[in-house]
This record gives sequence, structure tokens and C-alpha cells, in this order.
Amino acid sequence: MPITAKLPNDMPWESKAALPQVTLRSTIAGLVIGSVILVSNFQFGLQTGWVSMMSLPSALLGFSIFKTLQPRLHCHFTDVENVFVQSVAVAVATGPLAYGFIGIIPAIEKLMTDAESGSESGIDLSQLWKLVTWAFGLAFFGVFFAVPLRKQFIIKEKLAFPSGSATATLISVFHGTTLNVESKIKSPPKQSSSAEEHESHPERPATPNNITIIESQDLCQLQQVETYQTNIKLLAATSSVSSIYTVVGYFVPQIKRIPILGNTISESYLINFQPSPSYIGQGMIMGFTTTAYMMFGMVFGWCILSPLAQYMGWAPGPVDDWKEGAEGWIMWISLAIMICDSIVSFLIIVVKSLTSLYQSSSSEPLSRTGSVDSPHEELERLIDENEVASDEDVLSSTYHGDGSNDHTQKNSSSSLPESDQLSDRSTYVDLDESHQISATVTVVGLIVSSVACVVCTRLVFGPVVPIYTIVTAIILSLFLSVLGVRALGETDLNPVSGIGKLSQLIFALIIPKSQPGAILINLISGAISEAATQQAGDLLQDLKTGYLLGASPKAQFIAQIYGSLFSVLLSAVMYKLYNSIYEIPSQMFKIPTAVIWIDCARLVNGSGLPPKVFEFAIVLGIVFAIISFLKNTVTPNNKWHKYIKFLPSGVPVGIGIYNVPSFTLARFVGGLISYFWLRKVTPGNSDARVRLIIFSSGLVLGEGLFSVMNMLLTSLNVPHL
Repeated sequence: MPITAKLPNDMPWESKAALPQVTLRSTIAGLVIGSVILVSNFQFGLQTGWVSMMSLPSALLGFSIFKTLQPRLHCHFTDVENVFVQSVAVAVATGPLAYGFIGIIPAIEKLMTDAESGSESGIDLSQLWKLVTWAFGLAFFGVFFAVPLRKQFIIKEKLAFPSGSATATLISVFHGTTLNVESKIKSPPKQSSSAEEHESHPERPATPNNITIIESQDLCQLQQVETYQTNIKLLAATSSVSSIYTVVGYFVPQIKRIPILGNTISESYLINFQPSPSYIGQGMIMGFTTTAYMMFGMVFGWCILSPLAQYMGWAPGPVDDWKEGAEGWIMWISLAIMICDSIVSFLIIVVKSLTSLYQSSSSEPLSRTGSVDSPHEELERLIDENEVASDEDVLSSTYHGDGSNDHTQKNSSSSLPESDQLSDRSTYVDLDESHQISATVTVVGLIVSSVACVVCTRLVFGPVVPIYTIVTAIILSLFLSVLGVRALGETDLNPVSGIGKLSQLIFALIIPKSQPGAILINLISGAISEAATQQAGDLLQDLKTGYLLGASPKAQFIAQIYGSLFSVLLSAVMYKLYNSIYEIPSQMFKIPTAVIWIDCARLVNGSGLPPKVFEFAIVLGIVFAIISFLKNTVTPNNKWHKYIKFLPSGVPVGIGIYNVPSFTLARFVGGLISYFWLRKVTPGNSDARVRLIIFSSGLVLGEGLFSVMNMLLTSLNVPHL
């Protein structure tokens, strides 16, 4: 058994799995918290393609709710029940991305032509039952597939899963319990000197999940459990400010488009500033480096390429016209940059993952034990060691690691007697089998959920999508998700965007371009791959959190099922609600992720390009492919490594190009605030990091939640001022 330092509220690690976890109160709390985050993710996903798991706010809100209600509770709220709440919330919150409601579905419904759909009458997704059926088909096969990966990646290889590890440590600090840390989890070497860098999840666009995952990179050592009260007050205050702005913005929409360079530039090139607290908060979460890359993309795309295309007659229409205007023209450049960056990064992930698998198979990992720090010390150590993936790494699905298995080497701590150090290479510490998901449930569930995916897809899209293509997409997605999960475990990023685009490329080779519905089939294949990879990664992160705290894997699996079932319905309803109240696409909801998906499908299927796009795309694609290769292969030991970080990563640059300037400028302001707060105002103050995340999360959640109020005002035709 692991050696631990007992804390006042602690109990044996192996006994915690038997504690009540799947309770009505924890389920309701998780669903409510997840719903709040889902609404926020829908708002910003349709606007900018950006979503987040929000693991830290979920854990914090769950603890605060039951801490407040504790005097009235008959049963004590434990750390493992806190894990269940957080797992349910995350499963609900990521629905808009997992089921394609911010990307694939809008691309099919809003942007795809009847000819591309393979049906004379087009694809009708206006009925709610079709949206629910589609989401249900994608909701579970990735979850079942994640179950057998737990033993390999968490128990045997002991991959770090930095977000899951740090979230577990935060919960342990709140509850005053001890982590089951069998080893000093060693993360890949740091790739950047920027202390504030962490996850976002555009498309994720990807990821765009690849959202990952922001919270783990900025957790800090909390001095006392009572500090949660300060954090809750901070979250409430910033949420209130953001909420007020949201409502005021409805009545005074001019504050959302401030012409900082004059009305002429604003009207001609769409260069405005939107002082949205939520976008500033997103920039604070992303960090300075990523927002700086996005700013570079914005300047390059909107201040150089857009005027050039318009002046040269390559994009003669209004600048905001997707087909004839500069916005549509530079979108292709953005797509080329992101595809080249993602594919190169993904290929490097494949090579390093295969190398790591070969090394782990040739040398079984040791079960390590050693002295364990207190949760306070452990959390500080996790921060120091797990700052491995900056936001641009997540966005571009890059891999930063040396491929080594340092975490599998035996602890050489001399403070323990030799008899206390397990040397049996076949021994792995895990919970009793009664708390595990059985092999029968896993196999049957995987088969049934895969069949459900085939049936649901056919029900929604009809015979234009052949059954063999759906089956092929499912099988391919399972193989690709293994690589995605390994990358997530080692680097804290899940390359869902790269995997989705790779799936599109593969299906462009499998499906003849002349086949009716080739574009539709291409989009569906990408959706299936992205869903499987995201679900498997999300559940593995949660299982890592649960393993460190002693939570029941069976309970966490149930949490994922509960959250997914609820999210299937809520996501479909919210998508219908947005479509019934707002015009989509529009100036407010440009659905950039959907545009990326449909344009990628058209590109790989040989559709024609606007004038001169091909030449620009080739040159810039090669440039950013080289940059991606360098950023993923040059190690910290190389003398040129310190200069590589100044090269802009392709995906954040692409995001800066395809998002309108008002979004990018606000995020850049947030990145600057983050930089000066962490590096200039509070250098070395670890507590300042978590406060920054709480502060920025409040800004995001406030506007996202009160977007429902704006929806109500819009539906009632309340006039603007």
C-alpha cells in the first residue's frame, strides 16, 4: 500500500470507494453546475469556437454548495462525492462540443448545399428528435472504450494526467484528506518560461479540447481549507460584473463594437474592440503567449491579407461576405495554416506514442512507493512539475515530452526501509474488483453503443450515409483515441482537432469524390472521431482524479453516463433555442468552427478555391508546418530552444485570422492582464494563480449564464436603446 501522511479528516485510501458517491444530491448538484457551464460553452462556442471543461470551478462550486448546506445534511460530504459532482458537471458541460452542436451540426444545417448533402431536398435537422437522436448516437462509445484504457494508462504506466492530478489535489486540500500518490509524478520538461500558460479548448476548434485543459496549469498551494470562501466571493463578484455587462450590452449594443480606429476602418475592415468581460476572462485563462499568437494572426489576416485581397480584386465583395468577401478569403488561409500545424503535430504524437508503447512493453513499469507530501506540498509540487502545456500547445494539438518513462522508474528515497518499497514489477496498487467496471459491461456496452451510433446516424441522415462508412469511422476513432488519450496523459492536451481533421483526410481517400453526399460523409466521420477522443480523454482525466482520492471507478463511470444522458437532451434543446431566437450565422454568432469543418471537407474533396488562395495556402502551410515540427521536436537541451518559443504556433494564429478582430483584441487584453499580474505584480506568488483562474472563470460564467436573459429579451422583442 502507498505510504501516506495522515490528515485529520482522512481514512484509508482503499476504504473510500465504499463511501456513498452516487447520491441524489450529488447528481443534482453536478447536473446544475454542468448546465451553467454548458450554457456558457454554447454562447461562446457559437461565437468563437471556444469551450472549456471548467474542472476547477466545478470542483469549487460543488464543495461550496455542500459546505454551506453541511449543517442540514444527514451524511457528510466527502472528497470522493466531490469527485462525483465534478465528473457529472464536466460530462454535461462538454456536450456542445462532443455532439457537434457548435461545429458539425451548424456546418451541415447552415452551410452545406443540397448537392453536397447527397439529397435533392437537403438535410433537415429542424426537428428536435433528430438532434437528440444524433447526440445520443455519439454520446457513449467513447466512454465505454475509455474503461479498459484506465488500467494501462493510469494503473500500469501511471501517466500524469496533469489536470486530473491537480484537480484531485485541490479537492484533497478542501476536504483535508490524503492523496494516493505512489510516485512523484514526473511530467515532461517545461516548454516555456511563461508561468501563466494553460488550457483552452476551441473547437474545440480544436480542442480548436484541443481542450484541453486549463485549470491544472494554474492551481496553487492553498494555505487553508477556508480559503474557498474567499474564492467563492471572488467568483460571485466577477460573475456579477460580467452579468451586468451582458444585460447592458443588450440595451446598448454599441458597446460591443467600439471603432477604436475610426468608423471608416470599422466599416471597411471590421476592426472593432468589444470590451466583453468574458472574452477578457478567456484571454486571462489562455495566457499571454497564446493571445499574442492570436494577435499576430489577427494583424496578419485582417490588417494585411484582408486589405490586400480586397485591393487586388481577389475578394471583391463586402468584407464580411463568406463567399465573395475578404473574411471568406482569409478563412481558407487560416484553414491551411491550422491543418498543416495539426497534422505535423499529430504525426509527431504518433511517432512518440509508438516509441513510448514499445518502451513500456519491453520494460514493465515498477510499482513505486515513497514518502508522500501533505496535500498542500503536493499541490505546490504538481504546479511546478505540471506546467507543461501552454494554451497554444493545446490549440495546436502539439506534444511536448521526451517520450521517456521517467515516471515508471523506482523511487530512490532513502527515507524508507527497503522492505517498504515494493519491488515486484507485476504489482500495481488498485481498488478492489467490486468497484471496477466489469469486462462484460465494457464489451457489451461498447458493442451496443457502437450499434446505436450506426442506427442513430442512419435515422437522422438516411441512406445517403452508407453503414460501412459509419462502422469504419467508429473503428478508426477508437484507434485514434488511444493516441489522443496518451498525449493527454503525458502533456495535458487532447489533440481532438488534429484527430478530427486527420479523419477527414482519411475519408477523403476512402470515399470517392463522385459519390453523392461525400461532403456529408466526410463531416460525419470527423464528428465521430472527435467525439470518441474527447469522451475517452475526459473520462480518463476524471478517473485519474478519482484514483488519487480513492473514488470508485464504477461511480465515476455512472457519473459520466448520467451527465452524458442529461447533456444529450439539454444540448439539443439549447441548440434549438438559439436557432429559434437568433439568426445563425450572423454578426453575433458567426459559427467559425462550422465554417472550418465545412471548408476542410470541401478542400479535401477537391472543391475550387478563390483566386490566389492556393498559392498563399501552400506557402504559409509549409511555413507553419516547419514551425510546428521545430516546436515539437527541439528539446530544452538544444541551444536554439529558447528562441523557438517566439515562433507563432499555427492554430492560435489561425484562430486569430478566422475570428473577427473584436474577439481577439479582448482576449489579448486578458492575456496582458494575466502577464502583468503573474509576472510583474505577484511574481512567485502561487496563490495569485488560482485567484486569477477564479477571477477569469467568473467573468466567463457570468456572461455565459446571463446570455439566457438576453435570449428571453430577444424572444420578447424588447427594443434596444
